[in-house]
Amino acid sequence: MNKLLSANFSRLKKDISFRIGILYMFAIGIIVPLSNFITMKKYGYTISLESGFCLYAFFMAILSSVFCSLFIGTEYNDGTMRNKLIAGHSRTAVYFSFLIVSIAAIFLMCLAYLISSLCTGIPLLGFFSDAAFPIVLGHIGTIFILAVAFTSICTAAAMLCQNKAATATVCILGVFIFLFFGAYIRARLEEPEYDQAYYFETEETSEAESAPPTPNPWYVSGTKRQVYEFLHDFLPGNQAMQLCTLSADNLWKMSFYSILIAAVVTGTGIYVFYRENIN
Repeated sequence: MNKLLSANFSRLKKDISFRIGILYMFAIGIIVPLSNFITMKKYGYTISLESGFCLYAFFMAILSSVFCSLFIGTEYNDGTMRNKLIAGHSRTAVYFSFLIVSIAAIFLMCLAYLISSLCTGIPLLGFFSDAAFPIVLGHIGTIFILAVAFTSICTAAAMLCQNKAATATVCILGVFIFLFFGAYIRARLEEPEYDQAYYFETEETSEAESAPPTPNPWYVSGTKRQVYEFLHDFLPGNQAMQLCTLSADNLWKMSFYSILIAAVVTGTGIYVFYRENIN
């Protein structure tokens, strides 16, 4: 296991997708507070550091799919995966060596964002407000746990699919489906129960009259709403949509779900990988 980890970390240092991911997250960490500062100066209102600070949850999900598919897919393309098994390494050790290195890579990408965002944002926007600071810390911790879930899913897909192009397609498309579904569920849950009352002027009296609120046909209620609320906290894409806007209310529950997803996906991935015929 130690030899596998050492070899994978050595390869990680030279990996192009990893370096691009680090640079990309570092650049986003600069762009977000800088754009907030420009907007603040242009329109004359105050924007705090926490505004947009956790947007990296969204980019983390996408980068995990790209990195895992390319990093692990290269092992199959080069025949290295088969050579490791022939050398006597167990399939469990091989699987975990890639999972651990992939998680470490995504963590480093997230840290690159946080460092650049703080270094840029604090001089321009000041530090977090007293009320927002613990909320931001909670969201940061939950995002790192969510990163484990996303990376576990993408690692499983990459380990079980021996075609690099197919792996990249499945991982990237799958993550975007998660994110789009998360945006859809969030939009439905944010629908008001009633449409707002409105005022109009009649031709007969030329006086403004009000119309009462009307039921919103898009409002989700009853058991369906309970299902939507569960999915909104459970699915990784839904968690990412909440965390990137600092609007998550159930951080402990979401963290538990992420750990559960990572454990189940990893266990299933190892089980199937044991029965995989490696070419």
